[in-house]
Amino acid sequence: MGTRLASKTALVTGASGNIGRAIAVAFAGEGAHVIASGRNQHRGAEVLDEIRRAGGRAEFVAADLDGSPEASRELAAEATRILGGHIDVLVNNAGIFPPSPSSAATDEDTFDRIYAVNVKAPFFLTAAIAPAMAQRGSGAIINLGSWIARIGIPVSSVYSSTKGALETLTRAWAAEYGPAGVRVNAISPGVILPPSSAASPAAKLMLGTPANAAGTPDAIANAAVYLASDESTFVHGTVIDVDGGRVGVAVIAPN
Repeated sequence: MGTRLASKTALVTGASGNIGRAIAVAFAGEGAHVIASGRNQHRGAEVLDEIRRAGGRAEFVAADLDGSPEASRELAAEATRILGGHIDVLVNNAGIFPPSPSSAATDEDTFDRIYAVNVKAPFFLTAAIAPAMAQRGSGAIINLGSWIARIGIPVSSVYSSTKGALETLTRAWAAEYGPAGVRVNAISPGVILPPSSAASPAAKLMLGTPANAAGTPDAIANAAVYLASDESTFVHGTVIDVDGGRVGVAVIAPN
């Protein structure tokens, strides 16, 4: 067990799979008391088992963050209650990435559902939690963006725009809450796959980068621990690219 997050409390949304699970496990491994939230009770139980077997503290709170203010407020209230009255760290990780047809073929229901989960839900969750952080004079909020919000690709236009919105909200919230001691930052992952899925066709999107391969969830969790810890006290309103160099570096292939 580490101590980088000792005595801190944390709420991680979308914690029942992939990146969210890795963040919840890493936070608990550094001493935080974690609320892992998600829709899947079975996977949530697996996360708790992994954390507790390693000696960490965690509870699972089921929540369907559908974009309604009520769903976000209910999660905020329940997490605050379980964590003894305050949340030190909020990770807005929950999101959906449904198969996306062309822009012309995207219907309004699909558009609204993606924006509800990916933008409205974290907006209202932050609005429910950040003011209490500001009143205490401390706190950290970490949003999950995406590399495809930084570089245009010819698919997933709606999803990429939601991640662009979340990165913009990161800067706006840093300006709004930063003066009161609340640090708001974001992580922009590249293609992230569990080791068992390293051969996925999605990994090809990382070819031609310095990493030349997909990343693992632990890479994002490590960045989240840094942003949640006191090591990043002078970091406000930034987006950390954890993407193998996808958006910032062009590699010339050897002949």
